Amino acid sequence: MNDHPSAVLAAFAAQLRVQDIPAPVLRRTEDLFLDWLGSTLAGKSARAVQAIERYAQAMGPSVRVEDGGAEVLISRRTTSPHFAAMVNAAASHVVEQDDVHNGSVFHPAAVVFPAALATAQATGASGREFLAAVVAGYEVGIRVGEFLGRSHYRIFHTTATAGTLAAAAATGRLLGLDAEAMLHAFGSAGTQAAGLWEFLRDAADSKQLHCAHAASAGLASAWLAREGFTGARRILEGEQGLAAGMSSDADPGRLTDGLGRRWATAETSFKYHASCRHTHPSADALLALMREQRLAADDIVEVRALVHQGAIDVLGRVVVPATVHQAKFSMGTVLGLVAEFGYAGLDEFDRHFLAPRVAAFRDRVAMQLDAEVDTAYPQRWIGKVDVRTRDGRALDARIDEPKGDPGNTLTRAELEDKARRLAAYGAAANPAEMGALIESVWALERAPRIGRLLGV
Repeated sequence: MNDHPSAVLAAFAAQLRVQDIPAPVLRRTEDLFLDWLGSTLAGKSARAVQAIERYAQAMGPSVRVEDGGAEVLISRRTTSPHFAAMVNAAASHVVEQDDVHNGSVFHPAAVVFPAALATAQATGASGREFLAAVVAGYEVGIRVGEFLGRSHYRIFHTTATAGTLAAAAATGRLLGLDAEAMLHAFGSAGTQAAGLWEFLRDAADSKQLHCAHAASAGLASAWLAREGFTGARRILEGEQGLAAGMSSDADPGRLTDGLGRRWATAETSFKYHASCRHTHPSADALLALMREQRLAADDIVEVRALVHQGAIDVLGRVVVPATVHQAKFSMGTVLGLVAEFGYAGLDEFDRHFLAPRVAAFRDRVAMQLDAEVDTAYPQRWIGKVDVRTRDGRALDARIDEPKGDPGNTLTRAELEDKARRLAAYGAAANPAEMGALIESVWALERAPRIGRLLGV
């Protein structure tokens, strides 16, 4: 019987047609694509990304897109889909500006788009087929993340684990896998799923490897399934499957929740600040309070960020950040940058994450578990802060939807501006190229073929 949750989810991914997807979801998918492109271009010069690109160049062949290859966006060279997906995935996650789905605590773009773009370019898929594949990847990955639950995220990086299946779903949809082959792709993807949070303690580069591996392994799983390669049929809910090894609160019902009715893709949030999403609610609440009360950073002597347990599990590991990337996981550093500059952006992190005033503010910040915030999480990411001022006042503020959430989203104009700024940061595309790229994204559904995005 192929009616168990893994099989139902695989059948949905295999059979999803672009005409089944509501137009607003397709438009949202285009928004997410542009946001991902900007994040990828911004990661061009990161040391860890360059290391993965050199590895891919040494191991991967040179293949033109016209001959079944795919584009490495940060270098504009072409190689096999496997290695293109690997590098593009690593690049898209390093500056912490890629999207996030709240309920699954999952960054879909960083693993879905690299695999889908590489496969679409290699196979000559149309824009409509590409959009359908991406939605399949988002819908699968988000539900797998929700299925694995909060206990999973405490130890495992969900983007690395659920992301492997998301990449397989998107790739398999482009390859035309039937439901049975898609289920085998899930089995191969799930058995390769990995990614542990321990890297944060050492400021290690592993987060980029997490995405690189998830995207390329998911892609490989689908291509192998096309060749008849089999995988475990119950890789998610089986007795020795993902949930058995990686979760204590898995809920199989989440795997098939509202398939074809609830479009989780449209629930995905954009990032405003260039930091771990767990810092954003508190940062936005502090910003709102400082603007309302006309406070400067020096006016504040203590901040308590009232947070959910997931924020403590991830951010609590970073006390004094040693690198820019580690600083993005420091609540005190993010709030210090926000207090000093009104925004925790890429330049602010690069230039000021260890500045004396920011470090002093960082040391005045503490996190505290809050029952309301923790109960709402992960479906809602509430931001609450308690602040004590130098003149003795005790103030508090809250926000119910951080900037970038679906109810407080970025407009297309804001997304275009963000993409241009990210590309300029990475020195990966000039303004004219970005203008043309933006136009091509907005016309994606009409594209007869997904070709090179940035030319030679």
